[in-house]
Amino acid sequence: MTHSDEQHGEHTIADDRVSPPHLGTERETLRAFLDHHRATLAMKCAGLSDDELRRQSMAPSALSLLGLVRHLAEVERAWFRRVFEDNDAPMLWSPPGVIDFQAAYDASASTRSEAFTAWEAEVENSRRVERAAESLDLTGRQPRWDEDVSLRMAMVHVLLEYGRHNGHADLLREGIDGSVGA
Repeated sequence: MTHSDEQHGEHTIADDRVSPPHLGTERETLRAFLDHHRATLAMKCAGLSDDELRRQSMAPSALSLLGLVRHLAEVERAWFRRVFEDNDAPMLWSPPGVIDFQAAYDASASTRSEAFTAWEAEVENSRRVERAAESLDLTGRQPRWDEDVSLRMAMVHVLLEYGRHNGHADLLREGIDGSVGA
């Protein structure tokens, strides 16, 4: 922590993430950046209580770190499990028969255990699907669009989702305890 950080009340979060390689195949690079962003979300939530993880950004937004974890569990599920394994797999927090990504954001009754258990299970399933695929050209059916998509497209889409939401996580964490960084 620098002297100027201390003066502004900022805290830096410990960063033990593995950096993506500077050289690698397309697949190695996509896999590494996706895992880096997954680790970033976990890092932004580290050391916080359930109440802190549920803390919402500002009215009228219901956005919270725990809501982001739940949402990204749904994203992983929608893009790996539903596209490449089971088009009819239900979403985790949507009402039966409905796909509502907004439902996951309501973490008012959620806990770290509930959200992270679901997210970690979906991440592991996504990793398994990717590792088992012969190539990034593997196609699956995106049920929401009723169109085929490649594993490459799914990985890029999920990577972009993490990038967007990790920006939200930066601001949410800073608002909770002043922690900044990576």
